[in-house]
Amino acid sequence: MKFQNSKKMNMYRLTAILISASIFVASCGKPTVPESLFDEKHGGGYKFVSKTPTAGYAQDVVKKGDLVYIAQGQGGLMIMNVANPQKPETVSITSEVIRGYSSKIAIKDTVVYIAVGSFGVAVLDVSIPERPRPTGSNLSMKPAKNVHISGNYMFTPISEQGVKIADVSYPTQPDERGTTKTSGYAQSVDITSDTTFMLVASGEMGLSIYNITDFQNGFGTYPLSGWADTPGFAEDVIILQDELIAFMACGTAGLQIVDFSDTANVHIIGSYDSPGYAKEVLYKNQRIYMTTERTGLQIIDVSDLNKPKSIGYLITKFALGVDIDEDFVYLADEEEGLIIISIPDY
Repeated sequence: MKFQNSKKMNMYRLTAILISASIFVASCGKPTVPESLFDEKHGGGYKFVSKTPTAGYAQDVVKKGDLVYIAQGQGGLMIMNVANPQKPETVSITSEVIRGYSSKIAIKDTVVYIAVGSFGVAVLDVSIPERPRPTGSNLSMKPAKNVHISGNYMFTPISEQGVKIADVSYPTQPDERGTTKTSGYAQSVDITSDTTFMLVASGEMGLSIYNITDFQNGFGTYPLSGWADTPGFAEDVIILQDELIAFMACGTAGLQIVDFSDTANVHIIGSYDSPGYAKEVLYKNQRIYMTTERTGLQIIDVSDLNKPKSIGYLITKFALGVDIDEDFVYLADEEEGLIIISIPDY
């Protein structure tokens, strides 16, 4: 009897192995993660279209035309074609010629600027996307936390050292200019459309506002015009230009909305305490798209600036960077790669 039971057990084990093997073979070649991870019940109509692994740890994404440009940590720059959002295709990967940790991206014409931390800013000519060509590296904008292009100038927050300015009239060859000392740890920058103010997300010091009217080609001295002590750690700032409103991603304090129309009375007018750690914000059509690391993408209605409210959210493993066009949201997720999400018609 004991021998028969042993034979039965061996048969069960063999059957289980064969079933597992058939499942493994059937799953080979799938381009994206299993459907079970596409949880959209809280998405508010936003839906996952595709999840495509990247060669490195995706930190930031910028879309231009049919291409997306992805900063991927030690993996440098990855360019993908998203003409078919369900099946993005790799165009090129550039890593060996980029020193440092690629974290944030900005684009001017056919030139990509990448913040690479202690190695400053890397500059690549991507006029031939299949063969990006480095034209500058190890620029003295260190440690580069982010890059922002306004007109012919690049603004690079460099943590406790402030913000460094460079002339990019010749995009492939940035001409470094002056440095503005800021309070706190400069993480992100945005500029008002009339080039009157430079707003800086300054870490634990909140929002700092500098008057850059007397710009002097980037060599000017820019006085502090206003300040707001926002809660949390100010990671990112973008400006709602027409109303002189700043949207800020403030780490554990979520979204903070700041009115700076009167720089003598800069103050918070609204907030949304999202789950997770607010990392980056993007505004479009009265909605904020905010990455929150392990709680993914948060979509927030800000049609009433005093009472922002959640429209929905999509959980991803570690959402960091975000960009958008008319139809899709493009998410850089450190663990899952490039995630494309469709925007509902309202």
